[in-house]
Amino acid sequence: MTDPQRPPLNVLFLCTHNSARSVIAESIMNRVGAGRFKAYSAGSMPSGVVDPRAINLLQHLNYKTDHLRSKGWDEFAALNNPDAPELDFVFTVCDNAAGEVCPIWPGQPMSAHWGIPNPGSTEGSDAEVALAFAEAYRQLNARITLFCALPLASFDRLSLQKRLDDIGKSRAPDESAA
Repeated sequence: MTDPQRPPLNVLFLCTHNSARSVIAESIMNRVGAGRFKAYSAGSMPSGVVDPRAINLLQHLNYKTDHLRSKGWDEFAALNNPDAPELDFVFTVCDNAAGEVCPIWPGQPMSAHWGIPNPGSTEGSDAEVALAFAEAYRQLNARITLFCALPLASFDRLSLQKRLDDIGKSRAPDESAA
């Protein structure tokens, strides 16, 4: 249940191009977090275009996509934008972004690396590429769902950091094993 007295916690998902994984994560968090969290996404070198295959997947799963856009992380950096939201959490979802020197974020957010293979770089048939996008979605959805289920107020900062790191190492259960 959402506390109307408490504003949502701001979460930023980062990827190099902000064209697929980070945009998918933003969409999932805004749905699963349902008012407890407000998600954003950005890239260190944004492509300027959201991958149409990510848009198609999200639309197929009944997400609104008309507001999604590829944008740079400078929109969220404290030194570049005094109107940037104060961030509570920053998650990198690609290995390149995790290795880059990030700007200074407003709010001194907690951060973790939740790397997911890039579905946009998948080569193969349309079905194989669609499967890679679906798998990226599945992994991100599992991690975001775990994160949203955490009783955040019951953790000290160090314990919460360990949980965030553990979530980044987790894999979604294989649905075919059921």
